[in-house]
Amino acid sequence: MTLDRTQSPAFQAIQEIQLPTVQQHKLDNGILLHLIAVDQQPVLRLECVFDAGTWYEQTPGTAFFAVKMLAEGTTTRSSAQISEYFDRYGAFLELNSGPDRASMVIYCLTKFLPNVLPLLRELLTEPTFPQKELDDLRNITLQNLRVNYEKNAYLAGVLFREKLFGLDHPYGRSQRPDAIEQLTREGVVDFYERAIRNRPFQLVVAGQASENELLLINRELGSLPIRTDQLLAFAGSKAIDDAVAVLAEKPDSTQSSIRIGRRLFTRSHPDFFKMLVTNEILGGYFGSRLMKNIREEKGFTYGISSNMPSFRRDGYFLIGTDVNKENTQQTLDEIRKEIRILQTEPASADELETVKNYMAGEFVGSLNTPFEIADRYKVILLDDLPADFLNTYIQRLRSVSPADIMETAVTYLLQDDLREVVVGGK
Repeated sequence: MTLDRTQSPAFQAIQEIQLPTVQQHKLDNGILLHLIAVDQQPVLRLECVFDAGTWYEQTPGTAFFAVKMLAEGTTTRSSAQISEYFDRYGAFLELNSGPDRASMVIYCLTKFLPNVLPLLRELLTEPTFPQKELDDLRNITLQNLRVNYEKNAYLAGVLFREKLFGLDHPYGRSQRPDAIEQLTREGVVDFYERAIRNRPFQLVVAGQASENELLLINRELGSLPIRTDQLLAFAGSKAIDDAVAVLAEKPDSTQSSIRIGRRLFTRSHPDFFKMLVTNEILGGYFGSRLMKNIREEKGFTYGISSNMPSFRRDGYFLIGTDVNKENTQQTLDEIRKEIRILQTEPASADELETVKNYMAGEFVGSLNTPFEIADRYKVILLDDLPADFLNTYIQRLRSVSPADIMETAVTYLLQDDLREVVVGGK
């Protein structure tokens, strides 16, 4: 039988998925534990998630350094000894700091959980914040920042978030060399004492875990004292919204970094899925309209994309690309043209079906491991989304119509509502 390569192979469109259920447990001290038990491999990820992001800072930079310094020394171990201990058991420690939250994550073989848990407790309760390690971390961070601020794309991202949210807002604030240079050990320790020590947190456990592992976790972490006083959060104001474009001239640069977008909403908004599909058609994947126009037809860029970052309390829409400086204005014009087409001409059935199939496949492909499933579940658990958010994800995508896309583009992508940042020149 001869294979006809002019015909696409048959495929089955993904219509729905069923994910493992999350088991809810409560430790003796009231800490919530969310368990995604998948027994395919004898590995485990344990994540402690605190409300300790930049949203709770009083001094810029202290949230990041307080979290990163947790593994730089305790009352009984130096940073080198901490690393050596984890290495001995093939475990891996990850410390994350973001606008809303901070987390301590440990990956290990399930059989070594009894060995790893005591050190996890020690890191949470007995950090010493040694001055030398803080100075080293500060110097490394400053060096990286100085390099990044020379990059058009990095600076464009910083200026764009400032434009949307304001320089002092947690979602608009970025690490700045001057703030880091002024950072003190006292400020870092103060943030730890206010936002992390004995503060309630949530545990997200994924992988091979049985009743025995839950008992071990409760023994070590369920006996921690937990404070009940309220943690003060950001109380400042947001940016004064204006339509004036930002242009950061860099005469020596041959390229411009373009950012266009607007403040939007979180995943809980009723139009979230409509906007998600609209975004995908415009610039969310390699076959998007912006890629076809500005990369393939015009040859202005290697890549252009749009996306919808979402935080706990807000979100935004963003189009980003890098182009030769002489093509900057034409690229901006083409972006606006593609948005107008989206607002005035319905997407074809074939295009919409392709986009929905791609999005469904990408979603399912992001759920291959227990850790990936846990990452998806965290969105629900930590942002108070409906319990069926993931299981109905694909159906909601597939329910979006061409009329929905036009209406969404008209509602949320009006030219007067879009804010523009260019680093480089026009």
